[in-house]
Amino acid sequence: MSRRIVVTGTDTEIGKTVFAAALADLLGACYWKPIQSGLDGETDSEVVARLGGLSSDRILPERYRLKTPVSPHQSAAIDGVSIDAKEFVVPDSNGRPLVIEGAGGLMVPLDQTTLFIDVFARWRIPVVLCARTSLGTINHSLLSVEALRRRDIDVLGIAFIGDSHPESERAICELGRVKRLGRLPRLSLLNQSTLREAFAAAFKPGDFGP
Repeated sequence: MSRRIVVTGTDTEIGKTVFAAALADLLGACYWKPIQSGLDGETDSEVVARLGGLSSDRILPERYRLKTPVSPHQSAAIDGVSIDAKEFVVPDSNGRPLVIEGAGGLMVPLDQTTLFIDVFARWRIPVVLCARTSLGTINHSLLSVEALRRRDIDVLGIAFIGDSHPESERAICELGRVKRLGRLPRLSLLNQSTLREAFAAAFKPGDFGP
């Protein structure tokens, strides 16, 4: 079976979509965002296609497309949609690796009883945890790692995003006993070329599996 990797984050708006685009580009993977909340402007799938240079056949359709950019359970209620977490079945990627991006952080609710992390636990797919490097990241990151481990979810490592803060990164990796995959800096000019170059300089393909 081809590689399958879940990209999740310690919070929302930390850059995991940009990371997912670069990872899909690196691995020659397909990309799947099971649920999209917010349809004004570019969706996450469209951003990944643009920044990762993915053709349309490598962007797998979302299971739910919701209009309002809030937590999925709220957005679904506004749209009059019922989310059935059992319908989150990992799609066929036609022999390619697959990068799956979650919505927001691990504890984002999909309905009144199911969190996104519950779906990850059912899938048993290795996770890359994206974490910002700014203030508060130690607490958020360690709590996220603990939550993943309590559910026996394999953590490939942490991908930091933002300016360099070596002490915070060291503390998270040592206290959390988790691998540091690398750090993707914020790019003043963000396009496929600059992202590919920055990602190649910061991450090793072998860290994402065979």
